Amino acid sequence: MLSLDFLDDVRRMNKRQLYYQVLNFGMIVSSALMIWKGLMVVTGSESPIVVVLSGSMEPAFHRGDLLFLTNRIEDPIRVGEIVVFRIEGREIPIVHRVLKIHEKQNGDIKFLTKGDNNAVDDRGLYKQGQHWLEKKDVVGRARGFVPYIGIVTILMNDYPKFKVLGDTWALLLHTHS
Repeated sequence: MLSLDFLDDVRRMNKRQLYYQVLNFGMIVSSALMIWKGLMVVTGSESPIVVVLSGSMEPAFHRGDLLFLTNRIEDPIRVGEIVVFRIEGREIPIVHRVLKIHEKQNGDIKFLTKGDNNAVDDRGLYKQGQHWLEKKDVVGRARGFVPYIGIVTILMNDYPKFKVLGDTWALLLHTHS
């Protein structure tokens, strides 16, 4: 059994080895958080990397593609641009293309989105009574992508057993290094 072997390994460690392993793990986690925060500052996006979760943007992006985002306030939103946005009341951001832009006389811009593979625009996805998105809804704009790398994230969300297996494997790998 994997979990029993792991516990035996932990019991055999002296206090110094255990302290070293915990410290090493903490450094890895804190380094990952610092890199993520640094990317947030550089890109201007609260989520600089996202995974495409559905086929609504095919053929441009497929399920599992990893997108790199920026969200510079000074850059105007343009028709045809691919944006990642949040809708009030929904946890998961959506990746779709800007279909139309509506500019008010005071300079405020609102826009409508649609998935490339969808038959209709996104008004049915927006919160009730909302017909347009605003700049505040945008998490970021797609600037690049790596195909299918994010499929691991989808597998872990769709099949929780993969997540437990992956976590166990990573922990075992970490303790044996």
